[in-house]
Amino acid sequence: MKILFVGESWVVHMIHTKGYDSFTSTKYEEGATYLLSCLREQGIEVTYMPAHEVQVRFPRSLEELKTYDAIVISDVGANTFLLQNPTFYQMEIIPNALDHIQQFVAEGGGLLMVGGYLTFMGIEGKANYANTVLSDVLPVIMQDGDDRVEMPQGFAPVVTEAHALVDFGEWPRLLGYNKLAAKPDAKVLLNHEDDAILTVGSYGKGKTAAFASDCSPHWGSLEFMEWEHYSAFWSGLVKYLK
Repeated sequence: MKILFVGESWVVHMIHTKGYDSFTSTKYEEGATYLLSCLREQGIEVTYMPAHEVQVRFPRSLEELKTYDAIVISDVGANTFLLQNPTFYQMEIIPNALDHIQQFVAEGGGLLMVGGYLTFMGIEGKANYANTVLSDVLPVIMQDGDDRVEMPQGFAPVVTEAHALVDFGEWPRLLGYNKLAAKPDAKVLLNHEDDAILTVGSYGKGKTAAFASDCSPHWGSLEFMEWEHYSAFWSGLVKYLK
């Protein structure tokens, strides 16, 4: 199986103030390193595209996308797909990347969106996927505005329906999620109170999934990252999309 994994990277720019003086430092981080290694160990071929590369390297055609069995989007907002460099800086008219993802799924590709501060609606609503064509594709209904539910006390998702994707006994605690509701024709496999944590569905000929929490810190707690079934869960979920 071959997937395109998009996002889970960021640049941190810091100001260090020490008395009268200050200086800045910048660092680049990737949050999916452990997850990607788990997927590769399970025989999944992964092409990783960090968030900052989307604006210059995301496939321009449906044919390019079709070289993959599934796309995973994690913690990168809709604007990154919609405001690619040629359009934002050179005013070029180019294909809409989200339209291509929609068509990719309709024709049999898989799509998984993983929660975070810049997926679904995200912090201050800035991820903004509810106002894109992916709102039709994903198996969940997104709320308006900031959809984060911070859970510093932790919460353990509850299995709502017996399924091989979630049959791992008691689940580890997570530290937050994006507030989502399942569409009527979708299936909730994990929830917390009335909120959907893992939802699976379909769009056209393709399979879809939405995991409302994170695959890495900070919502992905150490308890989750060190969980003995972490690799089996993610590899199973990705393979399900084929």
